[in-house]
Amino acid sequence: QIMSQVEGQQKNLVQAIEALPGSGPLSALDQDLLLLKATSAATLSCLGECLTLLQQSMHQVGQQHSRTLSAEGILGWPGTKSHSTEQLKNGALSSLSSASANITWAIVPCAAQDGQALQPNTEHSASELILVEDEVTDTEDNEEEDLGVMDDQRSVILHLISQLKLGMDLTRVVLPTFILEKRSLLEMYANFMAHPDLFLSIAAGATPEERIICFVEYYLTAFHEGRKGAVAKKPYNPIIGETFHCSWDVPKDKVKAFRTNGAATASKDPAKEFVQDQAACYKLRFVAEQVSHHPPVSCFYCECKEKKMCVNAHVWTKSKFMGMSIGVSMVGEGVLYLMEHEEEYVFTLPSAYARSILTIPWVELGGKVNISCARTGYSATVTFHTKPFYGGKVHRVTAEVKHNPTNTIVCKAQGEWNGTLEFTYSNGETRVIDTHKLPVIRKKIRPIAKQGPLESRHLWQHVTNSLKEGNIDAATEHKHRLEERQRAEERQRVALTTPWKPKYFAKEGDGWLYLNPLWKAH
Repeated sequence: QIMSQVEGQQKNLVQAIEALPGSGPLSALDQDLLLLKATSAATLSCLGECLTLLQQSMHQVGQQHSRTLSAEGILGWPGTKSHSTEQLKNGALSSLSSASANITWAIVPCAAQDGQALQPNTEHSASELILVEDEVTDTEDNEEEDLGVMDDQRSVILHLISQLKLGMDLTRVVLPTFILEKRSLLEMYANFMAHPDLFLSIAAGATPEERIICFVEYYLTAFHEGRKGAVAKKPYNPIIGETFHCSWDVPKDKVKAFRTNGAATASKDPAKEFVQDQAACYKLRFVAEQVSHHPPVSCFYCECKEKKMCVNAHVWTKSKFMGMSIGVSMVGEGVLYLMEHEEEYVFTLPSAYARSILTIPWVELGGKVNISCARTGYSATVTFHTKPFYGGKVHRVTAEVKHNPTNTIVCKAQGEWNGTLEFTYSNGETRVIDTHKLPVIRKKIRPIAKQGPLESRHLWQHVTNSLKEGNIDAATEHKHRLEERQRAEERQRVALTTPWKPKYFAKEGDGWLYLNPLWKAH
């Protein structure tokens, strides 16, 4: 009863605040009032969760004692239905028109190049004119300015927060343009390959034990380059049919067997990036595609023909509102294929969290990740630790590699995924990898002029250029056009009942597979 009374009071409070004028000494967009609205909704939601937990535990106790209490006898609390969340559910999220931050909230993520319709897959061959000779070394740096959130932007975020419910799925809620990073999510996945020499070294391991340890070493060093800059910004949501292609030339002398590749991790100056004669290099090729819009699923495939190895992955990014932070789970898995050894390593990805979204947002990774090879019986558990509320270190990661048939731990690792990592092997040896000192091999990518209309950089070029110039209004306008186009295409497909057919990947069971993988040719 008290809960429903409080809910009524909170609803009146929200309506009273929203009834205030848009400007003046006491406006509906007053920061303190917006914060009050957001906090009261979050508190009520939290109390509701607590009540449910108490009721569940009472129910369990009751069942154990007399088994007379029926589930129907418990009053459930339906959760807050504030005026603003109802509005959000109905998709009528009001646009916020304050002069300082004129941003319209669209409810669905992003779409195709101005004036170009998204075409369903026609009979293009998978190699559709992606000419490697057109690729040039990428000059983009992924650094983002670490400015934190401006005052006028904070009121926009507060307004958005005040309309969200704890635990709510953010997939259909588009975030304001100023928190966007200047690259697509598909390109971010490519940046996880910034140390391709470590990736190719996996196949050089002499024994199954060495190979899985090499994989864990590569895996732990993959995230720091994909998440550059201290401030948490969000990559563009790829639109359906969007693709990203790139490659790396990896000097053959940098790809060494396990334990001898210590040289590659010595105190190299990261600025000295590898530039090599192509004949002395392995070629690693990468393609990513957005294969589904709801749910948002991205696929990527990467191969090195000479090393007879490739990786295929599909990821559904599921975002959730958690009060002062946003959680993104990466649902799905990847498989690394080593054809020479006939081994397949199945791996998952950690969750990411954007913390302190009202001040200077920062990213941390969290959760348990598994890597396993059924054929060899080796597996690894990697745990990304989130920072405790009080004290404690940030970005901590620990890992353990195990031989399951004998239940032996063959390697342990600890450190920071974006700092120093220390590996201890079963023979007592240790090795330290400093991710800041690892040399970066820059990817090669075709200039925008030679890219197709649905390739990430070509597609998002106007949004990116506007963000670089600091013109948020223009960026919002270009982004809005892409989103509108995508919605129109979606409506057309529904009307014609023609499902979207991806160009490079096909659905298989719960996952997606590259159409022309190396193991088929092999």
